[in-house]
Amino acid sequence: MEILSPAGSPEALRAAVCAGADAVYLGFGQFNARRGARNFSRDELASAVSYCHLRGVKAYLTLNTLASDREMAEAVDCAVQASKLGVDAALIQDMGLVRALRQSAPDLPLHASTQMTLHNLDGVKQAADLGMTRAVLARELSRRDIAYICERAPIEIEVFIHGALCMCYSGQCFMSSVIGGRSGNRGMCAQPCRLPYGWGDELASGHPLSLKDMSLAGHLKELQDMGVACAKIEGRMKRAEYVYIVTKVYADALREGREPTAEELSRLEQAFSRQGFTDGYFTEKKGPDMFGIREEAKNPRELFAQAKAAYDKGEGPGVPVKFYAMVRAGEPVQVGVEDREGRVVTAAGNVPEAARRRAVTQAEVDAQLSKTGGTPYQVTEVRSLVEGGLAVPLSALNGLRRQVLDGLSDKRTAVPQRRHGEYKMGARYENYRGEPDIYLSLRRVGQMTFELVKARPNLITLPVEEIAAHPAEVAETIKRGVPVAAVLPRICFDRELPGLREQLEGCKGAGVTDVYAGNLGLVPLCKEMGFTLRGDFGLQVFNSQGVKEYKRLGFQSLTASFELKLAQIRDLSKAVDLEIIAYGRLPLMITENCAIKNQSGKCVCSNVNLLTDRKGVRFPVERAYGCRNEILNANKVFLADKAADWKRAGLRAIRLLFTTENGVECAQVLESYRGKGNYVPNNYTRGLYYRDVQ
Repeated sequence: MEILSPAGSPEALRAAVCAGADAVYLGFGQFNARRGARNFSRDELASAVSYCHLRGVKAYLTLNTLASDREMAEAVDCAVQASKLGVDAALIQDMGLVRALRQSAPDLPLHASTQMTLHNLDGVKQAADLGMTRAVLARELSRRDIAYICERAPIEIEVFIHGALCMCYSGQCFMSSVIGGRSGNRGMCAQPCRLPYGWGDELASGHPLSLKDMSLAGHLKELQDMGVACAKIEGRMKRAEYVYIVTKVYADALREGREPTAEELSRLEQAFSRQGFTDGYFTEKKGPDMFGIREEAKNPRELFAQAKAAYDKGEGPGVPVKFYAMVRAGEPVQVGVEDREGRVVTAAGNVPEAARRRAVTQAEVDAQLSKTGGTPYQVTEVRSLVEGGLAVPLSALNGLRRQVLDGLSDKRTAVPQRRHGEYKMGARYENYRGEPDIYLSLRRVGQMTFELVKARPNLITLPVEEIAAHPAEVAETIKRGVPVAAVLPRICFDRELPGLREQLEGCKGAGVTDVYAGNLGLVPLCKEMGFTLRGDFGLQVFNSQGVKEYKRLGFQSLTASFELKLAQIRDLSKAVDLEIIAYGRLPLMITENCAIKNQSGKCVCSNVNLLTDRKGVRFPVERAYGCRNEILNANKVFLADKAADWKRAGLRAIRLLFTTENGVECAQVLESYRGKGNYVPNNYTRGLYYRDVQ
C-alpha cells in the first residue's frame, strides 16, 4: 500500500521523501485545491519530480479545481507542462478538464480527486470509463463500504488515512463561496465550518461543524488486506515538520508490518490535532465525539526541531540496489548495478595487471562497491567474481561505481515519452433563443398544491423518496398536464442503492420519465432503468468542455454551477439544454454527520432547525436522503426583477428551488418570475451570478 504525503512546498516535499513516503502530491499553478499553499514554480516542479524519481518516489500533480472557459487553456497547459516534466499522474475534479486532457495529454495518467465525490462502486466504474486509473474515495465511507468497492473496482482505490475532515462531502461544499465569495471548489476555502455556531436563539458558542482530524492509525493492515492501493495523508497547508512526523509514523509502521505504537500516536497528536483524532466514519461511530477544535497547545518546538534536523541531513530509506563485478585476467574490469525495478547499468574499466605486491580480494571489491554514502542508494547485495593474483586500483573501482550509479540516476530520472497536443475548444453550440421555461423544484408533496399545478409550470421536480411515497398525487399532477421529474440524492452508498431502485420503480409507476442526477455514481442505474438523464447542480458544470462531456455520458440537460456569473453562463457552449437555479435557498453543505441529532440527542428532522452564526444569521438545516443533513443558505436567491439578464443567457429553463416555503409562497414566487404580482423575499441575495468568485 502506497503512502502518499502532502507537499505544499519544496521543503515539505523533501521532508515527505526523507520520512519514507512512496509518493507525494503537489500543486503547480493556480488550479489546485490548496491555492493558499506555497506550491511550486516550473523550475521547482522539474527539480521536485527529478528528486522524487531518483529516490523511487512518485509525484502527483493536484489539478483538482474547477476551471472556467477562459481558464481552460491555461489549466490544460499547466497539465501538459507537468506531464512533459514527468509527473506520474494528475488529480482531477473538473469533467471538462478530463475531456480536454484526453485530447492534449492522452498519456498522462489521471486520478479522480475526492472533489469528484465518488462514494459508490458505480461512481468508481464511471471514473474508470473516463480513462482514470485511480479513484480517491470520499472520506465519509466506512470500512464495509471501502471493502465492497475495493473488491470489485476496476481501478486503484485511494483513501485518506490522516488529516483534516471537512463537515461537508468534498466537492459539494458551497458555504465558503456563497457566503464569502471564496470557493472551496476553486482552492480558496475560508473554512467557515471551523467558526462557532449556535442553534435557534442560542449564542454562537459551540462548534457543531468542526470535525476532529481523522486518523486510521490502527487500521493499516485492514486497509491493506482490503486491497486499498494508496493511503493518503492530508496537509498541503501544513509545515514541513508536520509532514515529516506524520509520514514517518505511517511509513515506518507499514514497512514493518505493524500498527503505530503509543509513542508514535503521541507524536501525531503533538504535531497537530483538534482535541484528539477520530475514526468515526470508518468504524461507523458517528456523532458528537467526532467533533473538536484546535486548542492553544504547548508548542511542539522540540519535536519539530528533531524532525527538521532529520530531513535536513537525511536521504530517506534509500533506494535498494545490487552490485555486480567481474575481475578476470585478460578482460576489462566489469561493474554493474541493478535497482529493484530491473534497470541495469554496466561499465567497463581497464584490463587488470598481474599483481606485483598485493592482489585485490573479493572482500575489497565488495567493500568499495558498497560505499554509497552521499547518494540516495543503499546496497543490499554485491555479487563479485574476482580471480586471484590480479591488481586493481581501488580508485578505479570507485570510479566505476560512480559511473554506473550516475547512469542509473539518469535512467531513473528520465522523463517518459508521452504524446502532447494543442488544446482546441472544438465545436461551438449556439444559445437557446426562446423564452426560458420555468421549473419548480419542490421539497415536499405538500407544496404541490392544486393552485400551483393549475398555474401550469413547465416542470415540477420532487425528491425521489417523496414521489415514491405519494405516487397517486404525482400521477394526478402528470395527468393534469404538468410533467414531474425525480431528483436523486447526491449521496447514495452501495448499500442504499437497492432501496433507491425500488423508489425509482415507484416513480416509473407514477408516470415519471425524467430524473435529476447530481453524482456520477447514479448514472448507470438511471440508464439501466430507462430514465431520461438531467444533470443537477452537484455535477459542477463549470465550462463548455464539461457540458460536452456530460452530453457524451448521456445527459439531455444540465444545471450550470451557481458559482458562475450570468455572463459566464451566457458564454457557455450549450451542447445540451442548460438551466440555472434562479430562486431559493442554495444548499451550502451536505453532511454525513447529523448536526441535528448531535445537538438534540435524537432525530427531530421534522422540526424547524436553525444554525445561527456569530452575527445572528440563521441557516435552516434539513434532512437529506439517508438521514444526512443539508444546510441551506439564510437568504434566498431572487432574480425575478432581473429577467432581462437571465433571458439573455441562452437558457432552456430556470429552476425555482423551494425548500422551507409553503404552497402559497411557491405560487407567489412563480407569479413573480412570470412578471406578475409584487412578491419579494424579506431577505434575498443575487447569489454569485453578478460577482466574481475566487
